[in-house]
Amino acid sequence: MSTLWIIDDDRSVRFVLATALRDADHVVEEFADAESARRALRQATPDVLICDVRLPGTDGLALLREVKSMHPRLPVVVMSAFTDVATTAAAYREGAADYLPKPFDLGQAVASVRRALSESQSSGPTPRELAPRHALLGDSPPMREVFRLIGRIAASDLNVLITGETGTGKELAARALHEESARRSRPFVALNTAAIPAELLESELFGHEAGAFTGAQRRTAGRFEQAEGGTLFLDEIGDMPVALQTRLLRVLAGGEFYRVGGRELIRSDVRVLAATHQDLDAKVARGDFRADLMHRLDVVRIHLPALRERREDIPLLAKRFLAEAARELKLPSKHFAQAALAALGNMDFPGNVRQLENTCRRLAVIAPGASVRREDLDATAMHGATPSARSAPPWEAALRTWADAELAGGAQHLHARARERLDRVLLDSALAAHGGHRQNAAKALGLGRNTLTRKLGSSRARRGRQPHEG
Repeated sequence: MSTLWIIDDDRSVRFVLATALRDADHVVEEFADAESARRALRQATPDVLICDVRLPGTDGLALLREVKSMHPRLPVVVMSAFTDVATTAAAYREGAADYLPKPFDLGQAVASVRRALSESQSSGPTPRELAPRHALLGDSPPMREVFRLIGRIAASDLNVLITGETGTGKELAARALHEESARRSRPFVALNTAAIPAELLESELFGHEAGAFTGAQRRTAGRFEQAEGGTLFLDEIGDMPVALQTRLLRVLAGGEFYRVGGRELIRSDVRVLAATHQDLDAKVARGDFRADLMHRLDVVRIHLPALRERREDIPLLAKRFLAEAARELKLPSKHFAQAALAALGNMDFPGNVRQLENTCRRLAVIAPGASVRREDLDATAMHGATPSARSAPPWEAALRTWADAELAGGAQHLHARARERLDRVLLDSALAAHGGHRQNAAKALGLGRNTLTRKLGSSRARRGRQPHEG
């Protein structure tokens, strides 16, 4: 039976997590701050320590450093409600066995502890100061998972394939991987392979000797040489010509290459990060992309979600972009009215985060007042962003409008009232569609006939009490 220590100043978190771990047959001790856990460590050592990042006094990362210096093989699971790339990567650098973003699923937490118990821990990598806040932002579950994955693999030298639609921040993810790696003091070199003509791309990558082709008047280093010791980011790798894919594969496999027109074999120590918005698996199936190259690049895959898949991040991003635009353009600071933020959250941005950022930059210039209002979006700013039709059907948009209005007016018991109206509309529509036949209406709704009859009775009783409603 394993002994686990939980350090968290939130009593409810300690209680819920301790209960789940005790149900999994562990002995659990709880601590509300780092100092009390530090004193206990002088007397005993648990099998796993579970620690929050934000603690009174000494923070969780400082405690993690202390614990790993005194007990290098003690597994520490770090948890935090403030998940970003820098914090997640710092936790792994300091030697954390795992990182749990709050709120977490209890099954996930128990599984994390089980993994920590089964893995033999070694001393963590050399500590360093926390990195500055990264440009990659988000607090939604999909982005928390992205941060967690970046934090876990940044310190490795593995090649990474970053996928996602145009404008989702693939280069920002690549920069975060570089900045949190041991190569951070060496160059980060980016090349968009789709932006370079095919006949020039080979020279861009590998460099050329003087006289290698018309116009090549002197020796020129390519991107591989420029990135020596650091990271090379190849954006839109799916557009690379097949012939050049073969040369890239040789570099990745052997770590050496020749400049165009050259005879000198050049050794290469570069970590390659690649990105694409295309389906590489489909391109491989069609013969447009080499399978062996994809496997070399796709050692680890990070998928960046589209903005429509992380709508809860839109207010956070919009506020940040508006503030940054005002600062960069030397304009008076502005803020979003709540109605404007709600409207942005309901918009589809086909260009994803990049389009939202451009929208906020326009608003910083064009919106007339200090407060960006809902009508400012309609009048000047959206440029291609449209009300979300695919993810929000008209009835959902109408429901959101009703809910926003009710909440703005201080309404109470909104959920019960919405459920009541939903039942009424569905029952009336199903009965009308089936000529009043209750059995068929119930089947269409996925209900039993008795359930439908009971709901009809409840609905009619409520109508009797509220004859003028709806």
